[in-house]
Amino acid sequence: MSAVALAAKTVPERHYTHHEGRGATPHRSNPAVIHRELSTLGVETGMNVVEFGTGSGYSGGLLAELVGPTGQVTSLDIDTYLTRWAGLIHHQRGVDHVRCHTADGTDGFPERAPYDRMVAWCTPPRLPQAWVDQVADGGLIVAPLPIAAVPNMTVVAKIHVTGGKPTVEEVFTGGYIEATSSPKDNLDLPGRWVDWENRVPNPSWISISWRDDDDHLHTGARTALDRLLKDAHTEPYAGAEIDLPSWRTFAATRGNHRLTMAGLSPDLWAIGHTTTTTAAVLQQDGTILADAPDSPSLTVLRDWLKQWEEAGRPAPATYTPPWSAPTTAGTCGSPGNPAAHA
Repeated sequence: MSAVALAAKTVPERHYTHHEGRGATPHRSNPAVIHRELSTLGVETGMNVVEFGTGSGYSGGLLAELVGPTGQVTSLDIDTYLTRWAGLIHHQRGVDHVRCHTADGTDGFPERAPYDRMVAWCTPPRLPQAWVDQVADGGLIVAPLPIAAVPNMTVVAKIHVTGGKPTVEEVFTGGYIEATSSPKDNLDLPGRWVDWENRVPNPSWISISWRDDDDHLHTGARTALDRLLKDAHTEPYAGAEIDLPSWRTFAATRGNHRLTMAGLSPDLWAIGHTTTTTAAVLQQDGTILADAPDSPSLTVLRDWLKQWEEAGRPAPATYTPPWSAPTTAGTCGSPGNPAAHA
């Protein structure tokens, strides 16, 4: 049995996620995914580890078990309510080698650095330089990173830091809530890169990667969203059920300046192509929406989908590390062309 599986037998998940004093917290991740990330992280006894995103405290409890009493765990979150409660729950369990701090995790926590391992349960806009600077030479970071400047286009990356240079060694399906500078109350709205949002009559939003070309009134974003909401042409996607992790990662690798993501109805993401005059997206339920049957954006979207199918709907893990993870500008780097791995 793996070290993480053994730790999970000892750490009471629901005691953290549904604590009788605090109540259930929505700020929590799927335990199976937490176990995967921690297995990838390779934590050993006696290590100094930091996590970004305290959440319920469950992941911190697992880390404390993995490093043992000779190690230490630092847990950071922007939400004071979460850090205070997690700290108390750890203490009540007799786990005192975890320290929870309220802080902007994208700045790291230099007071307890260098760290042998880092893990993030929130997505920064790019790999923070502070993380690279504060990890020990030869250390590992496991974190979700954006692969396009629109929400929810992420992979989870295993990053090895040597000589101050971060190198992505593996990528996996996944992503977490965006790292923000203040606590996030609306968990349905992305915390970053939303270019226009409607709240009435029904919530909707859009994110355009060409925002630098838009005007100060966000006319392009507003117009594109309106085209998709009002009298839009609709058609079913002819392919099989959408594999969202594969499709969104593939769409990001197209490197197209007009990549767009939208939320047109609750719990449904849409990915596609927009310009100042046209719009077309594919919702994860398999519905295509466009401004017109002969929309130029619809032609581009159909071409992307054809390429995706011809590539065999590649999983994120089949893309081609290693590559450098930029820390100073733009997004965190895009995987290579998956078509060669179909």
